[in-house]
Amino acid sequence: MDHVVSENGAQSAELFHGVEDDFGGVIVDLKDPMDSEVFVASLRASISKWRQEGKKGVWIKLPIELVTLVEAAVKEGFWYHHAEPNYLMLVSWIDDTPHTIPANASHRVGVGAYVINDKREILVLQEKGGKLRGTGVWKFPTGVVDEGEDIYKAVVREVKEETGIDTEFVEILGFRQSHQAFFGKSDLFFACLLRPLSFDIQKQEVEIEAAKWMPIEEYAAQPFVQKYEMAKHLINICIAKIDKKEYSGFSPVLTESAFIEKPFDLYLNSHDFNIGQKS
Repeated sequence: MDHVVSENGAQSAELFHGVEDDFGGVIVDLKDPMDSEVFVASLRASISKWRQEGKKGVWIKLPIELVTLVEAAVKEGFWYHHAEPNYLMLVSWIDDTPHTIPANASHRVGVGAYVINDKREILVLQEKGGKLRGTGVWKFPTGVVDEGEDIYKAVVREVKEETGIDTEFVEILGFRQSHQAFFGKSDLFFACLLRPLSFDIQKQEVEIEAAKWMPIEEYAAQPFVQKYEMAKHLINICIAKIDKKEYSGFSPVLTESAFIEKPFDLYLNSHDFNIGQKS
């Protein structure tokens, strides 16, 4: 941190070192322990300097070890933006204009796996927890995409974790967006078609009650599947695809953009456009 002397010369405070973001703001990543009085003095001096420089938003990343500084920061006009297991991100708008701070991430991303073998059987399971526990309903493997994980990798991982089956990603059959789900967030759910590479089921004992290969028509005939349109639509797509090849979903194609530093996957109908997809 830099050092600054107050106007009367009687007291000094250290300025926080901030890294500029792409939108006229500054990000402070605090690491060293300090008491709240020193923190407030440095924060006020730093904000005064940033205002003179025309900065707008100030982000403070507080590691969990410095949680005692939260109250002082809030009293200085900061509010919670988001939290992770090891830190809390606070933010304040120091410009005179209406703030344009983006909201925290609004969606959780889930995946579901339709794993179908050459015998027209689908991989299904019953869970020990969740809304379908104890109902006798057989469902397809599902899970949540981890941070930094690609959709096609996440669904392969979930199937392996829950059933022990190795699979190959084929395509996204469709996706659903819903709202007011996990902790009030919106939810994106991608239903994926996979090809099995192994067939001997070894279910995960903690969460999975049972797992097996079931004839696809038997799965489709379940009252639960017939009752809910999403389940019915997706299994009908699967049947149409394996019987008549009438449906083309979305496969990942590695691409890049001027706005994203690393290459990423664009999911599209590569079959109809004759574009190479992941092997």
